[in-house]
Amino acid sequence: MKKYLKNFWNWLKDLTTWDEKAFELYGEAQSRVNEVKNEFKDVKKAAKNVVNQSKDVVDAVKGKKKRGRKPNYKTKTNNSKKRKK
Repeated sequence: MKKYLKNFWNWLKDLTTWDEKAFELYGEAQSRVNEVKNEFKDVKKAAKNVVNQSKDVVDAVKGKKKRGRKPNYKTKTNNSKKRKK
């Protein structure tokens, strides 16, 4: 009887190591899935940028002027030449 209990206990201990390994693998897989999701978000943003840039190239071929920020016509003042009293 003691032999059977000892064999059962060893079998049970062996199962727990598999469970622990499975739990570790699950955690690793979950973290990799999160990293892949973040990378897909970055790729999506870059793809949108490429599409916008390609539209600019097509417009340049058609002869349109470059799009971008509007020029700032405000004059800047230089206050560093004022005398301190």
